[in-house]
Parts: sequence; structure tokens; C-alpha cells
Amino acid sequence: MTLWRDTGVVLRVQKLGEADRIVTLLTRRRGKVRTVAKGVRRTRSRWGARLEPFNHVDVQCYTRSGATTGRSLDIVTQAQTVDAFGAGIIGDYSRYTAGCAMLETADRLVAEEGDPALRVYLLLVGAVRALAGRERDPSLVLDAFLLRAMTHAGWAPAISECARCAEPGPHAAFNIAAGGAVCPRCRPPGSVRPSLETFTLLDALLHGDWDAADSATAVTRRDTSGLVAAHLQWHMERQLRSLPLVERRVTT
Repeated sequence: MTLWRDTGVVLRVQKLGEADRIVTLLTRRRGKVRTVAKGVRRTRSRWGARLEPFNHVDVQCYTRSGATTGRSLDIVTQAQTVDAFGAGIIGDYSRYTAGCAMLETADRLVAEEGDPALRVYLLLVGAVRALAGRERDPSLVLDAFLLRAMTHAGWAPAISECARCAEPGPHAAFNIAAGGAVCPRCRPPGSVRPSLETFTLLDALLHGDWDAADSATAVTRRDTSGLVAAHLQWHMERQLRSLPLVERRVTT
């Protein structure tokens, strides 16, 4: 057998048999991997609780000799907690649902198992750490993660220039199919007209200007979240199951 070790974030888990579990991780060096954790559903398991969604772990696995890629899953032999992010997330519904949307997005963006995806891994670790720290609005953390993840995938919306002709903005219209902000000359029918504050918040989240992001009103945050979610799902060509469950706290 071949042993390997890596750090990763647990994206999801599935039951396998009576006591085992399939654990999907996004790792630093190996990208997305699916592994089998044997016996972790037994009450006497010493490390089963470490392999839960959101947790950042150091795992050691082995690949069975002669296994065919895609037909045999690696086996987890050790798991050590690096960051117990789940403890700061699962007790808060808004943070939990935002975190689930992050994990699902990362899972979908890294489609092929075994392909390195360091940037997505680092984005996810930073975003889940921010959620667990409970210092920022979970909706802002989620939207910042989604915008930066779309940048990695090549889907970042145009904000400060026209998506079609690159004319410098600010522009008043936004069209998802066109790629973001559009000038009056390029504006397709059906474009929406977000507020200037919405464009400002999009830019702040994309570039990490948290002072500007934290000062945005609740209505601006809601409108921005709607644009980000629509833009992401249009490019993915499928709806994320977790996004409709995300709790958006809007107060006046």
C-alpha cells in the first residue's frame, strides 16, 4: 500500500455500511479526495468527530496496492484536528447555512478528484475561519467567498467597467448573461439597475475592503447577495441546494 498525508477541509460525509463513512475533503496538495473512514460511526470511535463538515484536519490515508483510480477509495488511518471550525458554526443557523453554501460551492467548483486546487482550498479555509470567528456578518463572508471563488473559475462579474466593451464605469445596469455591469450602449434587454451602493459593496467584497463592506446597509447587503447568487448559479448552470436555505438577516 501507498501512504500519503495532507491537510484538508471536510466538505461532506456519507454513510457507508453499518459503521463506516465516506468523507470528501478539499486538501492542500491533492485537491478534492474521497476517502473511507472505517468504524467512525461507532460510539467508541476515538476520532470520528474530527471528520465532520467544516473541520480542518490533518489526515493520513493509504491507497491499496493495485487499486484502480475512480473505483477504490483511499482509507483514512489517522486524523488530527488542525482547526475545529465546526464548533463555532453549527450552533448558529445563519452561519451554518452560509457555511453549507461555501462547502457545496467548493465541491462543485473542484469537479475532478485528485486535481490540485490550492487557491480554492485557501479561500475556503479563510472563509470558514471567518465564519467560525463570529466577527463578521455571515452573509458578507459568504458573498466575499463566492465572488473570489468565481474569480478563480474565470466567472468574476464586471463591476467597475462594462463587461462587453470594457468602458470604464461606474455603470447603472447589470446583466448576468452579459457578465456583470454594462454601459448604456451594450445593455441587453432585461438588465437590472442595482443601486450605486450595491456596486460599491460588490467591489468591496471582491477586494477585501471590510470597512466599506461592514458599513453597507441591510438592504444593500440583501440586493448584493441576490446578484452574487444569481451570477454564480447562471455560470454553474445548476442551482446550489444550500443557497435557498441561507438566512439573510435584513433589519431596518
